[in-house]
Amino acid sequence: MAQVLIIEDHDSMREGLELLLRRRGHKTLSASGGEQGIALLEEMGADLVITDLKMARMDGLEVLRRVRERFPEVEVMVITAYGTVEKAVEAMKMGAADFITKPFSSEEFGVKVDRLLSERAERLRLRRENVALRVENTCLKEEAQARYGEIVGDSPQMRQVFRWIERVAPSDSTVMIYGESGTGKELVARAIHAGSPRRDGPFIRVNCGALPEGLLDSELFGHEKGAFTGAEKQRRGRFELADGGTLFLDEIATISPSTQIRLLRVLQERELERVGGEETIPVNVRIIAATNTPPDELQKGGTFREDLFYRLHVVPITLPPLRERKSDIPLLVDHFLRKLRERTRSRVESVSEAALRRLMEYEWPGNVRELENVMERALVLAEGPVLREEDLPLLPEGGALDTTLLDALIPETGLDLNRAVEGVEERLLRRALAQAKGVKAEAARLLGIKPSALYYKLEKYGIGS
Repeated sequence: MAQVLIIEDHDSMREGLELLLRRRGHKTLSASGGEQGIALLEEMGADLVITDLKMARMDGLEVLRRVRERFPEVEVMVITAYGTVEKAVEAMKMGAADFITKPFSSEEFGVKVDRLLSERAERLRLRRENVALRVENTCLKEEAQARYGEIVGDSPQMRQVFRWIERVAPSDSTVMIYGESGTGKELVARAIHAGSPRRDGPFIRVNCGALPEGLLDSELFGHEKGAFTGAEKQRRGRFELADGGTLFLDEIATISPSTQIRLLRVLQERELERVGGEETIPVNVRIIAATNTPPDELQKGGTFREDLFYRLHVVPITLPPLRERKSDIPLLVDHFLRKLRERTRSRVESVSEAALRRLMEYEWPGNVRELENVMERALVLAEGPVLREEDLPLLPEGGALDTTLLDALIPETGLDLNRAVEGVEERLLRRALAQAKGVKAEAARLLGIKPSALYYKLEKYGIGS
C-alpha cells in the first residue's frame, strides 16, 4: 500500500481519482491547487504525486519542478488534456515519471499508477541493498584494518601469513616471527595482538638489539632502587608493564647469554625478580619475538640457547622479502600514496606506468620499509598530480649501489641534499646489515663505524623490525 497525493483543481475529477486509488488499496491525499499540494506533501509525505498540468496560479510544471527539487524520492505523474502532448513531453524532460492524457479509462490509470509504484519500490530496495553492501564492505575493511593494521598484500605468500595470523591470534601461544629487516615483523605482532583476547591490554615493544646487556635487563625485568649506579628509584620493567597484554621482543637473537637465562626463567615460570631485588613477581604476558636471523642459523650459531629457542619457536611465522612477492608492489604503492599524501602535502594522485615499472624492477634489499621511504621522498619531490619515474630517488639495478650515477641524476630543478645523503646512508646500512646476516658488530665493521653509532643510525631510520 502506497500513499498518493492528487493535485487537481476540478473537484469531480479529483474525487473520482481518489476513489479509484482507494479501491486499489492505496491511501490518498488531495489538494485543489499546487501551493496547497506542496504544503500537504511537506506535512504528510507521499510516494507518488499525480498532478494536472493546467491549473490556475501554480500549474503542473511548477508543481513538478518543486517536487523534483525538494522531494527527489517522490515520483510524479502528470495529467494532460488531448492535444497538449508537447506539454507532457516537456514534463518528462523535467523529471516526470509518466503522463496520462485525458480522457483515460480507470483501468489505464490504475495500471500506470501500479507500475510507477512498483518500479519505485524496486529502486528503493536496490538502493537499500547497495547501501547495506557499502556498509558491509566498509565494516569488512575496518575489520581487516583492525586485524592486519598496515600489512598489505594479496600474493600467495602474504595470504599464507594472514592465515597464520588468523589461526594463532585467538590462542595464547608464543610466536616467533622470522624475516629480513623491513618486512613488517612488528606489524604482524601488532595484528596478532589486535586479534587476540588480550587486545584491550597493553602492547609493549622492546628493541633488544638497541640496548647493551645491563640496560636491557633493567628494561625487561625492572630494577630496585640502588641496584646499580644511577638506579635512584625503583623501576618496573617491560614485562610488568605488559601484564595482561603482549610483549614484543624485537631482534631477540642479539640478547646476551645471561639475559637469555633470565628470559627463559620468565617463560617457564611466568614470574621474575627485578634487577637487585628478591621479591618474586608473577606476570601474565604473551610473548611474541622476532628476528632477522633464519631459524637454522639461530639454532646452529652457538650463541643462542637451544632451550630458549624451543620456548620461543612454538608457532613460527616467516615473512617473505619484498623481492619474492613483487605482485604486491602496486598494492603497497597505492597504500603508501594514500597514507603519505597528507603528511608530505603532495599533489600526487596517481603513479605513472614507467614509475611503477621501475619500482617493480628494483630488488628492495630494505623490503617494505625501504619502499615506504622511497615513496615518501618521491611524494616530497614530485610537482604534478602524477608521480613520474624521474621523481623517484636513485634506484640502482638489482639493489647494488652505483654512486657513479649520482651526478647524472641530479634534476634540473635541484634536490634536497640532506634527504639525498640520508637516502644513500640508509641503503648502505641495509646492505651492510644484509651482508653481515643481521650481525650488527660485523655490519659496523663493514661500514667502519662504532657499534654504538650503528645502533643510533638503525634507530634513526627505523631499521630492525
